[in-house]
Amino acid sequence: MKCTQTAETTGDRLEAWDRSGTSANAGDEVPVPRVYARRWVFLLAVSLLSCSNATLWLSFAPVADTIAQHFLLSMEQINWLSLVYLVVSIPFGMAAIWVLDSVGLRGATILGAWLNFAGSLLRAVPCLDVRIPSPFAFFLSGQSLCALAQTLVISSPAKLAALWFPEHQRATANMIGTMSNPLGILVANVLSPALVKKAEDIPMMLGIYIIPAALACLLATACLWESVPPSPPSTGAASSTSESFLHGLKLLIQNKAYVILAICFGGGIGIFSSFSALLEQILCANGYSNEFSGLCGALFIVFGILGALLLGLYVDRTKHFTEATKIGLCLTSMTFVAFALVSQLQGQTFALAAICSLLGLFGFSVAPVVMELAVECSFPVGEGASAGLIFVLGQAEGVLIMLLLTALTMRRTGPSFSTCQQGEEPLDWTVSLLLMAGLCTVFTCVLVLFFNTPYRRLEAESGGPPSPRICDREPTIISSTQVPPLETSGLTPPAGALQEAPCPASLPKGHSEWAETSGKAETC
Repeated sequence: MKCTQTAETTGDRLEAWDRSGTSANAGDEVPVPRVYARRWVFLLAVSLLSCSNATLWLSFAPVADTIAQHFLLSMEQINWLSLVYLVVSIPFGMAAIWVLDSVGLRGATILGAWLNFAGSLLRAVPCLDVRIPSPFAFFLSGQSLCALAQTLVISSPAKLAALWFPEHQRATANMIGTMSNPLGILVANVLSPALVKKAEDIPMMLGIYIIPAALACLLATACLWESVPPSPPSTGAASSTSESFLHGLKLLIQNKAYVILAICFGGGIGIFSSFSALLEQILCANGYSNEFSGLCGALFIVFGILGALLLGLYVDRTKHFTEATKIGLCLTSMTFVAFALVSQLQGQTFALAAICSLLGLFGFSVAPVVMELAVECSFPVGEGASAGLIFVLGQAEGVLIMLLLTALTMRRTGPSFSTCQQGEEPLDWTVSLLLMAGLCTVFTCVLVLFFNTPYRRLEAESGGPPSPRICDREPTIISSTQVPPLETSGLTPPAGALQEAPCPASLPKGHSEWAETSGKAETC
């Protein structure tokens, strides 16, 4: 009969010591919490898939004129190649949540990888040396398959972090998986114009984008063996997805804190989607070049990734999810007000570049933290449902906000400094920008004033009911005369690994018992 002591150190996996010098049996009813090196392979597959999917999303937009001229398409048709992602995500987003929580993380990732790969191939068909009667149909069909893949992959990082990573690495893993999507957007904005200098370069561009999609498909199919590890990395992972799909959605709707978070941050996603899509049109109306607009978009994403990295490391150590979210959104609202005012002035290149950098640093970086916060406030509802519903709401609110912003634009009556494409009349975006800043402020105020939640998953892992002991049947009673004190036995636990606990009444004095309670050792 054995009873295993467990201690958790920062940055290292759970290590099990046994008083007899052997580890716990593989047949124990409750597996020893541990982590596996292959979790990083899973994270690499999800991140590569998300990055590839984002590059396919916006690969046409930076070279829209060349694509439209070569294939005899209108600009409205080119815009639909990007808008289809938003349209598809709304009805199919809920189905993707069910797939993620019911079929499993591995199945959802592999399905998303094959859809993404098939879509990338279908987009390249019009570039073959055969006459294609309707190239737009192939482009739109390929983009639709990629949009279906996005609904599966966009909610995966939160679930992957919960199922495979220990408590002190969850926010960082979620950050890596989440921010790989804007990294793909950055790659598309930089790579497409660099590759396509003339119409003859279009097949090369489409072929190059197939490569990361094929790699993600190969990695997901060949290297992902299971949806969950043999032993959970934490107590929270052991309870993951404990609610059925429909019952989980019912619990989310009845959770006041989650509803506030989903509506407010979903609105934030919609505002940032509108900002990214309309940035070039807003700036060119006031005399800024397309190259400068591209620079502002790149700074927005780069500083967002940098901020997410720093913020992810911070909340992994402190668990200040709510505080980081509220402070970040408050700073974002103030920066949006500054952008609404400064973008209407001419010659403010340095100020606009700084403002776009701050928007990414404060706003974009909060996204992975909010996904972790959504899981914390909705536990034990599945991570796919809690993160996926926010994404679906964000896409729906994004469509509404974008339509509203474009409807409020007016033709400029005064002197024009426009550098927009020839033939387009300059627009006045003042009212639309003030509305965007106002909406961001309203969402932030509601979240700051009314959102408050306990961290239910962390409580289940530490402050909740104690975990079952890692024993075959009963704990081994070892006389204090047989086993020397820990300090003289050569086993030196990490600082903070031991916590005092009252001895059970059933144990006689002078005896020792090791038991695992949420990754910490107890001694009596």
